[in-house]
Amino acid sequence: LGERWGVGVRDTDHDIEAAERRDVQEIFVDSGEEYFRDAEVRAVSAALAEHSGVLALGGGAVLRAETRQALVGHRVVFLRVGLTDAVQRVGLGVGRPLLLGNVRTRVKTLLDERTPIYEAVASVVVDTDGRSALEVADEIERALAHDEGDRT
Repeated sequence: LGERWGVGVRDTDHDIEAAERRDVQEIFVDSGEEYFRDAEVRAVSAALAEHSGVLALGGGAVLRAETRQALVGHRVVFLRVGLTDAVQRVGLGVGRPLLLGNVRTRVKTLLDERTPIYEAVASVVVDTDGRSALEVADEIERALAHDEGDRT
């Protein structure tokens, strides 16, 4: 989408890794999830203030009320994924600290816990199962155009 629209793309997980000089997995292992979520709130707030292009948030970013509040007034797209596709995408969960153990069960639990929050925050919801990145991008554009039409 960034390429299509001629805007920059920013990922808050990458911002956190750059600021911390370590990857997300290391932060979770060494400092804990709470520490990571605090850094995530700061990264999302900074990115929303500094960046005007496409912004990718980590999967748990909207768990914090501060992040949900920061997103108010922004167009938010929830890329909904079903259990089967989610498990295929993460594989065995290597590098994903919240997926240690039975990956399928953990993914289902996370989806069940997070989906209502994602849906509440989202301006539009786009299903991604069985679709290519280009198909998803096309659908996001259509959904955002429709959403924009609803606002006028």
